[in-house]
Amino acid sequence: MSEILITPEGYERLKRELEELKTVKRREIVERIRAARALGDLSENFDYQDAKRQQAFLEGRIRDLETVLSRARVVPRPENADQIVHMGSKVTLQDLETGKERTITIVGSFEADPLQDLISILSPLGEALLGKTAGEEVTVNTPKGIVRYRITRIE
Repeated sequence: MSEILITPEGYERLKRELEELKTVKRREIVERIRAARALGDLSENFDYQDAKRQQAFLEGRIRDLETVLSRARVVPRPENADQIVHMGSKVTLQDLETGKERTITIVGSFEADPLQDLISILSPLGEALLGKTAGEEVTVNTPKGIVRYRITRIE
């Protein structure tokens, strides 16, 4: 099995999620199943069927998280973290066409969530930024076409 690159923050977030699922959420679903069973006929009991579906989903998520955490390789923050873009960097970019700025965080592919500005190191933008410094310009081929950015800040 291949390892999964992950930031220290991402690793801790996944550990917290796993702990909550195994303790709080499991108990809640078991209680829902118990309450639904008390209502009688299980073949036509929507609450019971729904709780069992949620239980299956929960157990699948727990297995996924356990697999990811067992294969995770936490990538530590390098000493020059505020000078060169690397995994875990928070990067402020200026779109050279519109002038708009946006701040993203470069993360491993498992942590990626573009809607939360968590950009995978394997994405076109992530790959274009790795190893760059503040002031440099990058060109990225996106589904909307070519976009040019200037790196204005690295944290």
